[in-house]
Amino acid sequence: MASKPLIPHHELLYTRRDFLWRAGAGFGALALAGLLQQEATALAGASSDLNPLAAKPPHFPVRAKSVIFLFMEGGPSHLDTFDYKPKLREMAGQRLPPSFGPIITAMGESESPLLADRRQWKQYGQSGIWVSDWLPEIAECVDDLAVIRSCWGDGLNHANGVCQMNTGSILGGRPSLGAWVSYGLGTENENLPAFTVLCDNNSQVIGGPRNWGPGFMPALYQGVRLGPSTEPFPNLNPPRGISEVEQQGKIELLSELNRQHASRRPDYTELDARIRSYEMAFHMQAEAPGVVDLSKESEATKELYGLDRDETASFGRNCLLARRLVEHGVRFVQLYSGTGSKWDAHAKIEQNHSDLCRAVDKPIAGLLKDLKARGLLESTLVLWGGEFGRTPMSEKGDGRDHNPTGFTMWMAGGGVKGGHVIGETDELGLRAVKERLHVHDLHATILWLMGLDHSKLVYRHQGRPERLTLNVGEPYTKIAG
Repeated sequence: MASKPLIPHHELLYTRRDFLWRAGAGFGALALAGLLQQEATALAGASSDLNPLAAKPPHFPVRAKSVIFLFMEGGPSHLDTFDYKPKLREMAGQRLPPSFGPIITAMGESESPLLADRRQWKQYGQSGIWVSDWLPEIAECVDDLAVIRSCWGDGLNHANGVCQMNTGSILGGRPSLGAWVSYGLGTENENLPAFTVLCDNNSQVIGGPRNWGPGFMPALYQGVRLGPSTEPFPNLNPPRGISEVEQQGKIELLSELNRQHASRRPDYTELDARIRSYEMAFHMQAEAPGVVDLSKESEATKELYGLDRDETASFGRNCLLARRLVEHGVRFVQLYSGTGSKWDAHAKIEQNHSDLCRAVDKPIAGLLKDLKARGLLESTLVLWGGEFGRTPMSEKGDGRDHNPTGFTMWMAGGGVKGGHVIGETDELGLRAVKERLHVHDLHATILWLMGLDHSKLVYRHQGRPERLTLNVGEPYTKIAG
């Protein structure tokens, strides 16, 4: 057989086998080049200073740079706080009119008589918004509040109600509101967590950490729960005798070992979160102690938040700490009152709500006044509410059942127009009937105030574009001033 003539730039192919062999090798080279390019890109990214939590541009101009979410866990009664219903007193002791149809509550179909409130109501401020005598200090700030009386959701019980208010879904496993904010905007201070959670006691929130968890997002977007003691960040201070250089060396060695371990497990995002948590902890040792040190505050400021009173000291401390955290660039701060569903007043609502309102009224008013005095209220959105409201029908004679069909929340600051009421419930306060805002609408509104379009804030999970609002809901843009 004659030898194959070689030409400088190509080789003649005489058989089908030659062609297939050469072509296969060529496509293999293309694939190899692609893989090498991916590896080079990954290595470049790993060696860069790019941080997934670095500040990101919003979709449109920002009104609120940070959020403080005051969560009254257990469901505060709107009928005894912000939604004055004289008709309820007129019909006290009677059954709900047949026109309301069958009512299903958490405890079953309710045929209990209507329960009148025992509050003294008064109109406050230039806006003349009604507030009950349970919250006299917050009432002084009413001209800064947008009171939303027409909220509704799908959670009939605490587990699914708290879950939906935090994640948009009554089913666990989705990213929390704070995680979405961290994912969409990043942080303004890489030496502190972007998303923090404070509880007023050592109990567990219904549903646990999933309420501030990352769901299917990387674990680094989850919230960090701070302790209720005088040392919010446990083990923050380095051991005695360990210098900063030694501490940094330990962190660098630990991070390198963790990265080697994580490189073989790219889908296990908790490893990356753990690595970054060690790095953040090192940086926090320089900044966080000063942030959480309330001793630097004046006595007048401490009194403003109620730190000088036993009944207000716990929540007051958390409110003051929240102000300091947003002041230092923390994006999302969530404060739980009544941790462990203590606002759940199926019986003895007078005693239950009296105690809890007394514990939060002064601290929340102090927070609003302090933020305003420091020029922070303009850029900080303060949100108040629980997972649902309470029914106008009685339970056990002196309590109220869960009511997700109509309840009140309010917003202040962060570009919100204060001193006005949004929506309304029916004459007995059972259902939202005007300008109804679902939990999805509330979430879309919060994102909108922070410069994020809820329909464009997307995280792809298992090939699907996922959104906080589950592809429904609209921002209530009329809330802006």
